Amino acid sequence: MKVPFTWRVTGWFMIGWSAEYPVGEVKALKYFGEDLAAYRDESGHLHVLEAHCKHLGAHIGHGGKVVGECIECPFHGWRWGPEGTNTYIPYQPDKPNRGLRLRSYPVQEQYGCIFMWYQPHGKEPQWELPDIFHKFPQFNTDPNAYYRPYPEFSSRADAIPVHPQIVAENGPDSSHFRYVHGATVTPVCLHWEHVDEEWRFLTGWPDARSDDPNKMALRIHSHFSGLGFAMSAFEGSSNHRLIFACTPVDDEVSDMFYSIWWPKEPGGASDIPPEHVRAKVEKQFLKTVWEDCDIWRYQKYVEHPALAKIDAKPYMAMRKWATQFYEVPPVETALPRG
Repeated sequence: MKVPFTWRVTGWFMIGWSAEYPVGEVKALKYFGEDLAAYRDESGHLHVLEAHCKHLGAHIGHGGKVVGECIECPFHGWRWGPEGTNTYIPYQPDKPNRGLRLRSYPVQEQYGCIFMWYQPHGKEPQWELPDIFHKFPQFNTDPNAYYRPYPEFSSRADAIPVHPQIVAENGPDSSHFRYVHGATVTPVCLHWEHVDEEWRFLTGWPDARSDDPNKMALRIHSHFSGLGFAMSAFEGSSNHRLIFACTPVDDEVSDMFYSIWWPKEPGGASDIPPEHVRAKVEKQFLKTVWEDCDIWRYQKYVEHPALAKIDAKPYMAMRKWATQFYEVPPVETALPRG
C-alpha cells in the first residue's frame, strides 16, 4: 500500500507476547525497516537492540547467546549490554570498546504483551505506555478476573500490506461492519475525541429488538495510543477487553497482533479457558477480526476521499490527529531529486 506519509511512525508498538521469550532465548526481529535482536536475560528482563555487531557486522539475533544480562555475538564472542554498550571482548577482556554502542530500544511488558518504543531519531518515550486494565475503570480492572490472553485468545497476521493509520481509520468507519463483517445492524459512533496522543471513541450497536433507535445492545469503548494499537472494552453480554495492534515491518507491510481478555465464568479459578469458552471466542472474535485484511491487501489510499456527511468530520479529524506521529518525511520525498 502506497501512502503519502512515512512508515517510520513514532510511538509504542506491540512486538509479541511475553511467553514467546523464555529466559536465555534470543530472537531476530525486523520492524521499521531495521534489523533487531531481542533477548531475555538471565534475570528475566527483555531487551531489544540493533542487530548487527559493531565489530564485523554479524547479526546477533541469529546464533547469539545470553550471558548474564548481555548478548554474545556468535561470530567473535563480543558481548553487548542492555543499553547497547560493548561490555566484553574475549581476546582483550580488560579492554572492551566503550566507544561502540548498539541502539537500544525501550521495552515494556504488560499483562503478557510486549511493547517497544520507536522514534526515528532515537528519542526517549514521549508518553507513557497506557495500562490496559486501568483504561475503562468502570469495568472490572482485576486481571485475575479474566482468562489469560495467550495463547488461547491471541493471534497474529504477518506481512499485511497496510499502514497503521489505515487500521486506525477503521475506528470512525462504522458503515463497513455490515459489508465486511456481516453485521446485521449498522453501528453508530456515539462519541469521539482526541486528547494528545490518544484517540478515543465510543461505538454503539443498536438493539434490533427495540423500537427505540437510541437503545444499544452493545457499546464498545476504544482508545488508540498513538497509531500503534487500540485498547477496547465491550459493554454488553460479554464485557471482555481486547488489544488490536499494528506494527510496521518496513515501507510496505505490517505485522498485526490481537489479544482478548475474556471474563472467567463464575467460580472459575484457572487462568486457562475451558474448551467451550475457547470455541465460542474463536468463532465470534478470533476468526472475524482478520476479515479486514482482505480489504487492506488490495486497497488504494485515497488522499481526498468522497466521504458521506456522517463520516466526514471524525474521519478527517483522525487524519489530522495522526500527523503528529510522523517525524520524518516519506521515503519518496526524502530522496534527493535528480
